[in-house]
This record gives sequence, structure tokens and C-alpha cells, in this order.
Amino acid sequence: MSNVHTYSLFSDFDIELFKAGKHFRLYEKLGSHPVTVDGKKGTYFAVWAPSAKSVSVVGDFNYWLEGDHKLNVRWDGSGIWEGFIPDVGHGTIYKYKIQSHHNDVKTEKADPFARRAEHPPKTASVIYDTNYKWKDSKWMKNRAKHNALDTPFSVYEVHLGSWKKTGNENRSLSYTEMADDLVAYVKQMEFTHVEFMPIMEYPYDPSWGYQLTGYFAPTSRFGYPEEFMLLVDKFHQAGIGVILDWVPSHFPEDAHGLGNFDGSHLYEHPDPRKGWHPDWKSLIFNYGRNEVRAFLISNALFWLDQYHIDGLRVDAVASMLYLDYSREDGEWEPNQFGGRENLDAISFLEELNVTVFKNYPDVQTIAEESTSYTGVSKPVFLGGLGFGMKWMMGWMHDTLEYFKKEPVYRKYHQNDITFSMTYAFSENFMLPLSHDEVVYGKKSLFDRMPGTEWQRFANLRLMFGYMFTHPGTNLIFQGGEFAQSSEWNFQQSLDWHLLQYDFHKGMQACVTDLNKLYKSHPALYEKQFSHEGFEWIEWSDSENSVLSYLRKGNKPKETVLVICNFTPVPRENYRVGVPSEIFKAKASLQEILNTNKKEYGGSGDYLTERVAVEAVPWNSRENSIKLDLAPLATLVFALSDK
Repeated sequence: MSNVHTYSLFSDFDIELFKAGKHFRLYEKLGSHPVTVDGKKGTYFAVWAPSAKSVSVVGDFNYWLEGDHKLNVRWDGSGIWEGFIPDVGHGTIYKYKIQSHHNDVKTEKADPFARRAEHPPKTASVIYDTNYKWKDSKWMKNRAKHNALDTPFSVYEVHLGSWKKTGNENRSLSYTEMADDLVAYVKQMEFTHVEFMPIMEYPYDPSWGYQLTGYFAPTSRFGYPEEFMLLVDKFHQAGIGVILDWVPSHFPEDAHGLGNFDGSHLYEHPDPRKGWHPDWKSLIFNYGRNEVRAFLISNALFWLDQYHIDGLRVDAVASMLYLDYSREDGEWEPNQFGGRENLDAISFLEELNVTVFKNYPDVQTIAEESTSYTGVSKPVFLGGLGFGMKWMMGWMHDTLEYFKKEPVYRKYHQNDITFSMTYAFSENFMLPLSHDEVVYGKKSLFDRMPGTEWQRFANLRLMFGYMFTHPGTNLIFQGGEFAQSSEWNFQQSLDWHLLQYDFHKGMQACVTDLNKLYKSHPALYEKQFSHEGFEWIEWSDSENSVLSYLRKGNKPKETVLVICNFTPVPRENYRVGVPSEIFKAKASLQEILNTNKKEYGGSGDYLTERVAVEAVPWNSRENSIKLDLAPLATLVFALSDK
């Protein structure tokens, strides 16, 4: 009697959808699934390997012997091998031993759809049947309002392995420990969302998770799948959304991974000009193959479905869009129209976003896209890629370049800090100060700032103030919020001991209050992606290196005025024009934020509790205010209730 019983979870309709690349719940069919068949408990296995001559399930249960448990190939040309193995269940480790039609090549592969993987450096898959009872119904019912484009969206980016380590052990916190410590911290800091760098299983720590081998398995480094569910659940119960970094752009060549899966180029494009990434020495998915598209889109939906994830930040979109990305002339082939765009990848991204938002209209997709490609965050029916937001890489680059300059030279670079407003509303932009900006010799955000110690902290507070009042949503990588002084090291904990010092503690308090300001003033978020939500007052005062602008929401009376002084020189009796239709003469403006406050580490000088609006024309406005500008500070004003 065969050790593998004939059994299938696939219907004929499933197979037709799979072949057409339209089956987006493949995780319910492919992979390993504990089931009971004819009263016998066991596991159903199904794997896509169309170039295979034979496929065996090997593991501890059969001493890793090939041939003892051979799967059956389906008769319908789908390339799926499947079968039921009795008495094999939850917790069993296994792989697929595949003999190929191509030169009888043999591969031993982890299950692409496994729900759990062994702890690296071990590489086997684990049969896993999750059993978790969610307690986030309130969040799930109302999360549409938390993820909408006209609500506050302030993100704390986290690398789970290095956020915090235990004392003497120097061990990363577990999912369960983070469900206490990390959730409490993000809530304390008043962020609306947390974003995890990739948590899908990956073999190589220095990749930071961007070289995936287990697309459907949360990494076992920090615990079990239910424990990761608990972490997400706790965030939701605290009113905080969870975004996952997702990597459909490339995958590693590790022997147990997706590469050369069945002895053929199954998941990767067979042409190295489209299937090999020269920067990352990794393989690129074949976006034109139906089954590969279904694999990736199923994976995106899996995290939204099974783990209640609120958004996907899609990594390296630019590398997917262009055939000549990081390639010299002669190393790439133009598309059928003679262009450099990867039409298959573009079509895939469009279908991804349409499918995600059709099934989960209350989530977000966010593109890390660094080029001027048009319409990344525009709907597909309007010719866009369909993402909800796009990282504003130009703003990030220009801002950091500007701030590293000594203030005495900034008057010659006023355009660097204002240029972002020329294209700020061409996309739904998120302003990122991400992990990529604090590694490989770039220094920490704090260490980039010029001047004395006091000035460096003041500069960083000023930059955060400018960031939070600039149109768009925000993202800060861990450590930036308290002025981590050294570059990020994925092998070490953040330098939490710095919080014993007033300057660092003040920075943390400043970022907390900026989050509070952003969340409590609709003018900063209701029209954050619309030109209607922004108005320059004065952008050309380069001599003083001062900017002033308005942020506007749905109600004119909620408009806020922002003034940034980018030099350490106080500007006394500085006059700023204000629109008379909003700020009437004799009205009073209240200072609702000043990054020079003592509790933030500032000097506490040049604070303006209230200032009267005068009928004095200035900056082409009928009315104006006169005040003293604190050095290296962002000031924010709103109409006073009194």
C-alpha cells in the first residue's frame, strides 16, 4: 500500500484560476495542511513543480529518505504534485525532494507555502496549524478611518532584531515580549502606525530580512506564528496599525529557496537580463508567468487575511519598473515598444493593487519608488499603478543634504529646502527618514547635523518640525526619535541608555509632541495630499534662511501657520504676512509648538505664547504678525480660542 493517499483540496475551478494566474488564495490549497481523511489524521501536501519527474516529501518522519512518500502529479497539466500522508501532523519538519526532467537534476526545497520554518541556520519547513483567537474586532471594524488618506498617518519603522535586546543575554526580544514593550513604546510616542522591516523567514541576518525564503512564514527567530499574531493583535488593541515590509522584487539563490525550484527557472525569469539582480546578487520573479503572479498576490493577501495586517510597504518598486535598472547598455533588452519599462512588472503591480483594495479596501499599499515614474499612487483606472502612497525620496535626499550644511551657507541653498513643494502633490507622498539613511557610513540623523552639541540637537528638532508640518504622511526609523548618536547596527540594540541625558530625552519629548500636534490638528492631515492644503507665505527669504507657510484643512478657522528659522541667529521683530480672510486684524494667534522649548532641550528663549494680528500689509497679505523667531526652531501657530 502506498504511503501517500490520493487526496486533493483543489477543484477544477481552482486549477483553471491557477493556470490563468487569478487564484489569489493559493495558501488555502498549496503547502502543507493538517486534515482528517476517512477518519485518519494526517497532512495534505501540494507543491507546484511542473518540470519534476518525481516529488517526495522527506523529513524526520521517514528519516529523510527519498521515495518513501512520493506525491502524485495531477492529470490536468497544472504541474501540481499532491497527496495525503497519514500520521504526519503539526510540528513535523519536512522538505520536498524533487527530481527534474532537466538532466535528472535533484533539488531539496523548503515548501514555498509553509506557515512556519525552522530557526536559521536550519532550513526545513514545519507543518503548522495556527490556533489563535483574535481580540481586535473593534480595530478591524473601524480601521478604514485609521488608514484613510485624510487621517493622521505617522509611522515608526522597526527592525525587530535590533530595536531592543535583553540585558546580559544580548538577545532580541521575542514577539511576546515586544507585545508588551514595543506596543507600549509606540503608543507612548503617539505614532499611529508601526512598520516592520521584513518578518517573513529569511536565512541571512545581514540581509535585514530583504532576502526571503519563507514568504508565508513569520521568522522563527522571535517565536511562533501565534505569537506574531499576538503582537499584531496588541498593536490593534492599542489603536495602532501594522504595516509589513514586503519584497516581491527579488529573492536569494539559497539552495532551499525558490531558485531553480524544480530544476528549471520556475519562479525566476529565465533570461538573466530580466531574472538576475546585479546589485543584490539575487533572482528576479518572472512577472509574466501566471502562476508566479498568483503566488505573489496570494502572499500579499495572506498577510492581510491571516495576520490582520493593515498595509504593505512594497520594497524596491523602481527596480521592478525598469528593465535597465542598475544595468549598462547591452545588459538589458528593450520592451516590445522599444522602451525601458518592464511591462510585465507594471501589469503585475497594477493587478496587485487592484486585488488588494478590492478584497481589503480598508488597508494601504505604499511604494518605495525612487524615480519620477508617473502615477505610482494614482488609481489603475486613471492610468496609475494603484498604490495608496509613495515614499518621497527626493524630499528625503534634499532635506538631509540641506541640513548637513553649516547654517551660514544655507542661504545659498534655499531652493533645496523648498523644491519639494514643486511636485509635492503629484503623488500621495509619505516623507521617509528610513533605515537606509542611517547605515553604510551615512551616519545617524543626529550625527549629520552641524554645529555645537546644542545646535545639532536643535537642528534635528527643527528638521522633525519641518517634516511633520510638510504636506504628506511621515515615517521615522527607530532611534531617530531620541537622537541615536551612532549609525544603526542590526546586531545591536538601540542605545536606550542615551535617554538618561536631557538632550536625548528632550528629543523624544519633541517627537511625541509633534505626533500629538499632527493628530490633533486637522489642517495637518485632512488635505495632506492636496495643493488645497498648503499655501506659501514666504519661501524666498534666503537671506534670513526662514520659511513660512500655511497648512489648511476643511475648516478655514483651523488653519495653522508654520515658521522655520534654519539658522542659530534669533530673528527679532520678524514680520510674517497672514491672510486676512482667516486671520483677521486684532485676532490672536497662539503658539501651539516651538521646538526651542526647554523641555525639548532648547534654550527656552524667544517663545511667543500669543501674538496679535495687525492690519499691516506684508508678504502680499493685508494683515501680518510681528514676533521673535527662536534660533534653529520650527514654530507653529493657530487661532487662539481666547
